[in-house]
Amino acid sequence: MKRKGSAVESSFDFINPVSRIGTGSLKWERYGGRDVLPLWVADMDFRSAPEILEALRRRVEHGVFGYTVPYAEVEEVVCDYLKQRHGLAADHRSLHWVPGLVPALNVVCRAFGAPGDAVMTCTPVYPPFLSAPRNNGRELITVPLRRDHACWRFDFESMEAAVTPKTRVFILCNPHNPVGRVFEKEELDELVAFCDRHDLVLCSDEIHCDLILEPERRHVPALALSDEAARRTVALYAPSKTYNLPGLACAYAVIPEPRLRAAFKRAAQGFITEVNCFGYAGCAAAYRDGEPWRRELLRVLRGNRDLVYSFVAERIPSVRIHPMEATYLAWLDFGELGFESPAAYLERHGLGLSEGASFGESGAGWARLNFGCPRSVLESGLERLEKAVAAL
Repeated sequence: MKRKGSAVESSFDFINPVSRIGTGSLKWERYGGRDVLPLWVADMDFRSAPEILEALRRRVEHGVFGYTVPYAEVEEVVCDYLKQRHGLAADHRSLHWVPGLVPALNVVCRAFGAPGDAVMTCTPVYPPFLSAPRNNGRELITVPLRRDHACWRFDFESMEAAVTPKTRVFILCNPHNPVGRVFEKEELDELVAFCDRHDLVLCSDEIHCDLILEPERRHVPALALSDEAARRTVALYAPSKTYNLPGLACAYAVIPEPRLRAAFKRAAQGFITEVNCFGYAGCAAAYRDGEPWRRELLRVLRGNRDLVYSFVAERIPSVRIHPMEATYLAWLDFGELGFESPAAYLERHGLGLSEGASFGESGAGWARLNFGCPRSVLESGLERLEKAVAAL
């Protein structure tokens, strides 16, 4: 590793911006033809690992792209990844493949309980957590996370007050999007005890588990907490966030409990499609060969996070930012500025962030900034943020 200016120079290119104009990029096409820099939706502006690109080239060269089922190589790689990286002894029977975490969240809401039953989660949170219950005829119960000395925690007292006899599922985001928490074992143990008291299925979205920014912190999988946790947990994983592969549409649920697995499978039948051949190829290559790239990515993201910290603190002190332990998503508090819609205001000043209110009512007055991009792009975005706030 070498340093070049303020950026990190490595054997992988995390420095030079890659144009995504004209590629159908959701992130960039949103502002097509406008001078708005998109730092919103959670995909990164980095090329994926060379080993992944090579695996996809080999798959293209095969030349036949038919319907594809999970095959031995990808199942073995995923099970080995879960064991070596996260200490989970999963086998292929516990895996259920899906084309994304959002479909999986909808399947979970559909699988457990009946129309009119309830699903609980804590806000602010990834918006599909809020839409999936309603999509499937379930009541949505939200409880705000509690800020305790700049640390976001579960508010178990409020959760106990909000849960109802018709609540069937609790959806957890860990590491958390957008607040960036990596929940500790003691917190998760208490959450499992809460689910046990109320006989709730715990759906644990762990898609950001390999993007821990604090070296001393460790992701604690819900399935690893206890035998009781494993019996009531549907854990959701994907290589997409870590290795920048969301367009390959490949994710999987890990469900050791046969009863839960059968219910999930029944609910998915008829409207969840197969994962495509490129999704499997990319997933296997990422977990098998992508570790050097991931380690350098984490160094880049830590540097970018530190830049966001220092820039906001020194040059935009009216905007507050809380510690980010994981992800490449900064959760910015514009409350002192009295914004009703920070993202809408910033968009008018050339910066596209995610609107905080879309993460739940407790996100009103906040906005989410994606710093998974080359340093030069992030610097430009922060300068636009500074100018927008100064324009007030």
